[in-house]
Amino acid sequence: MTTFSDREQAFEAKFAHDEELRFRAQARCNKILGLWAAELLDLSGDAAKSYAATVVSADLQEPGHEDVVRKVSADLKGKATDEVIREKMALFLRQAQKEILAET
Repeated sequence: MTTFSDREQAFEAKFAHDEELRFRAQARCNKILGLWAAELLDLSGDAAKSYAATVVSADLQEPGHEDVVRKVSADLKGKATDEVIREKMALFLRQAQKEILAET
């Protein structure tokens, strides 16, 4: 019985660790997306970092990532389509995952 409990705890710990890595990767992806969008908005320095932080916090409004797409799309006002934004998100998510894994 102890072996089963140990395995169960190990699976739960792995699940929690994986979820934390996913969350961190998604937050980093949103930050990178925000910095990309800030560049299109001609923001730099602290203004770009501040804008990126608003993109990260926008992802906490509702489940999924459409809240981020809507925010960035509205802010860019035609400088990038929703499709381009989603493509960038996919690219930046892969980049963020690699960076997070390299840190651990």
